[in-house]
Amino acid sequence: MKNITLILTILLTIIFNNAFSQSAEEKGLEIIEKSIALDNGFIDSTVEGKMILKDKSGNESVRSFKNFIFEELDETLGDKSIIVFSEPRDVKGTSLLTHANIEPKDDDQWLYLPALKRVKRISSSNRTGKFVSSEFSYEDLSTDEPEDYNFVWLEEIACPADSTLQCHVIEATPKNKKSGYSMRVIYIDIDELRYQTVKFHNRRGDLEKELNFKNYQKYLEKFWRADILEMINLQTGKSTNITWENYEFQTNLSVNDFNPEKLAKMAR
Repeated sequence: MKNITLILTILLTIIFNNAFSQSAEEKGLEIIEKSIALDNGFIDSTVEGKMILKDKSGNESVRSFKNFIFEELDETLGDKSIIVFSEPRDVKGTSLLTHANIEPKDDDQWLYLPALKRVKRISSSNRTGKFVSSEFSYEDLSTDEPEDYNFVWLEEIACPADSTLQCHVIEATPKNKKSGYSMRVIYIDIDELRYQTVKFHNRRGDLEKELNFKNYQKYLEKFWRADILEMINLQTGKSTNITWENYEFQTNLSVNDFNPEKLAKMAR
């Protein structure tokens, strides 16, 4: 009788564990969805940024811009954003509009070039190109949508950019075959579920770039924003840092402000 009871206990334990165990794919997706959900409700934001480009010899060039973001409440649509450069003179007025979309639909992007006084649509095949010669590609400047990737949770380790934090390590494989990356490895801190580091592997599978998020600040008692984005090209030694300041939220931006036909007006 004792043996039968033991066997039944073992069987019930196995059945229970199988019923409630979570696959690595499910866990990875769940963490990404929770991280993104924590940022829901900011409505819109504007922020001033500086882009600091540095070559492998340490020479720097600086560009100033403003970033506008509109949150789409419709879950079938992605957020919208505009970057408008104000300095230096050779890029002043250059603007990038991004409409993030859900797979299988590609993101929509438009570039306004003041010298030509026209708006140019960025094709999907060109999204891997460098944005204004920085280490950020057009693809990097689009927002993440969970439906755009297949996720696999790998492990928990000390965060690469801050060893005082523990991070989930999640592998993200893009569903879009036109992506410039074969894989991204995302490090998200366990306590606040903030992106800490993203490692980008190119189409050949080689580790090419690393993006670190630094100096997080909390706004409106809810929304975390990193003061510094540090993108390093590990193959060339070049880097691009973006620093943010003067965040404003809920500034009454509307979806109509993110129309390609209004890019020229926004660039003035």
